[in-house]
Amino acid sequence: MATNRSTSGSEAAERELRRRASIIEGDRMLWIIFTVLLILSILVVYSSTAKMAYDISSDMSTTDSLRQQMILVLMAIPTIFVVHKIDYKWYRRFTPTLYWLFVILTIATYFIGSTTNGAARWIALGPIQFQPSEGLKIMTILMLALRMDSRQSNIHNTLLLPTSWHLRDSKQRQIIKENTIPILGPVILSCLVILPAHTSSVVLIFIASTIMLYIARVRIREILKFTMLTLAGGVMLIMLMSAVGMGRGDTAGGRFSAWVEEWTGDGTVDAVYKLSDTQRAMIAIHNGGMLGEGAGQSTARAIVVHPESDFAYAFFVSEYGLIIALILMMLYLWIFFRSIEIFRRCNTVFPALMTLGLGLLITCQALLHILVQTHIIPETGQTLPLISRGGTSLLITTIAMGMMLSVSRTNKHNTLQQ
Repeated sequence: MATNRSTSGSEAAERELRRRASIIEGDRMLWIIFTVLLILSILVVYSSTAKMAYDISSDMSTTDSLRQQMILVLMAIPTIFVVHKIDYKWYRRFTPTLYWLFVILTIATYFIGSTTNGAARWIALGPIQFQPSEGLKIMTILMLALRMDSRQSNIHNTLLLPTSWHLRDSKQRQIIKENTIPILGPVILSCLVILPAHTSSVVLIFIASTIMLYIARVRIREILKFTMLTLAGGVMLIMLMSAVGMGRGDTAGGRFSAWVEEWTGDGTVDAVYKLSDTQRAMIAIHNGGMLGEGAGQSTARAIVVHPESDFAYAFFVSEYGLIIALILMMLYLWIFFRSIEIFRRCNTVFPALMTLGLGLLITCQALLHILVQTHIIPETGQTLPLISRGGTSLLITTIAMGMMLSVSRTNKHNTLQQ
């Protein structure tokens, strides 16, 4: 008996020692994907920004761009290590505070933020340009996971939206107060705050939130009502912003009109400078073919607008070919599949929905980016996660993956203890 206890104690001590000695914990495949994408980001940014050497209007050289991206990568590595070591319960505790902080910061960008290409999205922190809306996307997912966690006992019978337009009725006011505002309020508020600056980010939040509601066992009828009302309200707001010249409403409308014209028109052009950004991207994809023109050999950097950010995937195809580009797309889909696996191993709702929602955000952003390059949807301005040049996007995506790894790490510890 004493021997068995001694053996059991030594095994537990050994497991604890191995746990503390391990630097990298959590889902190993997510670690591999993260590492591969960071390496590709250095290659893509360096090669795609080579045209800066010949652009007299640019105040940054190719070397400067590479140095900047290397600094961001070196910042991302310790960031994900720290984030994945933090217990997800701390994220749960500080979610409301961080959510409201990012709401305030995102609103502040419209008054004190830096404007680039007609969009006020950044707050200058010395030499660093910080984009609060990227952080708000993550915190919206965490807020929805938190609110759904506290309502799982009766969520399948919960009415998320009023059943009639008589909002003065006590029953309807109760639904709004107890369900609509607590559950859907953070999602709606985030969309309203982000919409003037970045319409496609609103689409990302909406897609991820809707799928999370479905996974959390919300009734299909309630989800459909929320979807229809959101789409109708979104279209009306965009039309209103476009009419009064507010925010990016005119930009979104212009991109949609151009997309429709290119699909319905004869598709002819008179000169290269008259090509749209998407047409240039499709030319780059065509030139890449199955095997690509070779690393650093692509001619796409001369014609593609922002090959280092908005059209990074098209540039990647031009250099490495369609086969490797399809593998890259599968890596993003794999992130979502790994989030499903982590989701299944969770014993509580908050970490499960948080992981699934974050996986959805990363994968959906990548797919939106890719669909733009192939002209399936209008231009969105969404970057390719972890690959496109952009400090805030890279670091926020790193934090999101670190949170997913934190949940995976906790799941494995719980399994070992059992």
